[in-house]
This record gives sequence, C-alpha cells and structure tokens, in this order.
Amino acid sequence: MHDSSDQIDFSSVLAAGVHDMKNSLCLLLQSIESLNELVPKDAPEANENLARLHYEASRVNTGLMQLLSLYRAEKQRLPLNIDEHVLEDVVDDIIATHEGYMHNRGLSLEVEQQDPELTWFMDADLVIVLLNDILVNAMRYCRKQIKLTTYVEDDQLCFLLEDDGDGYPEQMLKAGTADMQHFDISSGRTGLGLFFARMIASAHQNNGVRGSIQMENGGSLGGSRFLLKLP
Repeated sequence: MHDSSDQIDFSSVLAAGVHDMKNSLCLLLQSIESLNELVPKDAPEANENLARLHYEASRVNTGLMQLLSLYRAEKQRLPLNIDEHVLEDVVDDIIATHEGYMHNRGLSLEVEQQDPELTWFMDADLVIVLLNDILVNAMRYCRKQIKLTTYVEDDQLCFLLEDDGDGYPEQMLKAGTADMQHFDISSGRTGLGLFFARMIASAHQNNGVRGSIQMENGGSLGGSRFLLKLP
C-alpha cells in the first residue's frame, strides 16, 4: 500500500512531457527553416520534402500547444497575455509559417486587410496558434485557393478564412456549437481544434462581449468559411 503523498499526478507529468516535446519541435522547425536556406532552389524534390516535413512538424506542434492550453484551462491556469498588437504583424506571422509548403503545393493564398496598420488588444500567440490550425485544415482540404480577410465590424476584429474545397462536413458544422464531449474526434477534421478555437475566442472579452467563432460553407470561394471575432 502506497501513501497517497507518494502518488504522482499523471496529468501534470503528461503536461510537462508535452511542454518538452513542444520545445523540441520548435527547435526542429528552426533547423528545417535553416536547412531550407541551404538547399538549392533548382532541387525541387529536396525542397518539396523539406516543405512537407515543415508542414507535418507544424501540425504536431500546433496539436501539442492545443493540448497544453486545454490542460492549463482545465486547471484554471491558462495565462492570457493580452497586449496591443499590429494586425499586419499577426497576419505576417501566420503566413510565414506555411509559405514554403503552399509554394511547393501550388496553393494560392490571397490576403485582404481592411487596415493593416490597425492595432488590437489580444493574446497574439494564442490567436496565431488558433488561426494556424484553421489554415492547416484549409491547406489540406482546399483545391488551390485560400483567402484570409481581416476587417472590423460592430467593434470586433474579424479574421475570415475561406477555401475552395468541398466545405465542412455536416457533422462538423453541428459540432461547431456542441460541447467537447459531443465532438466526433474520429472524423477527418477533429473537434479538438474547434474546441480550442472556441475556448481561446471566448477568453477574449471586452465590456461584457466575448470573442466567438462561426463556421459555414459557401462564401467567396465556395468551400469552408471560418470566422473569428475578437472584441
């Protein structure tokens, strides 16, 4: 019989492991980016393999960051670092992560900003993780075109991400407003990312208004349409 004081909190150990893996992946991503600078541009196969490696490592890194954030939220220790950020810097950070992969796959990303120099109070790190995950899904399911639009509407900053794919499955649209336990995580587009997006959006609040996400099909490109609103 072990004393209860000798028992370890497995969730805490797991969270620590996730944190270490995330740090290792960040170093791996930096190494891939450095290696990409050394590979000749006239070596398409090598560049394509590096782009795919960077893409998959980015996906895993995003998933680990989501898990760590969800754990901290459950323990009520999710730190929000709200600060004023230039919108253009946030958008540039999102795009830079995936430029190589999109180029090698022949994907087109159109960016339309109502006011690139606009500043907004937000946790930029968490918002970038959120939008990176949505962009990764768009890159996976689109045919060729993706569009990111930013604008202010009803005193809320809006990030609209659209693609020309087949759109969200019906069950995913229904899951957009469901509780976590009702998400079908066996589907191609896992509900984990959606739950994370809702949590981060809702954590941003101003004058009693909380951030939100909306999902639908159609829009200017005819595929999936994801909208993030931050007050």
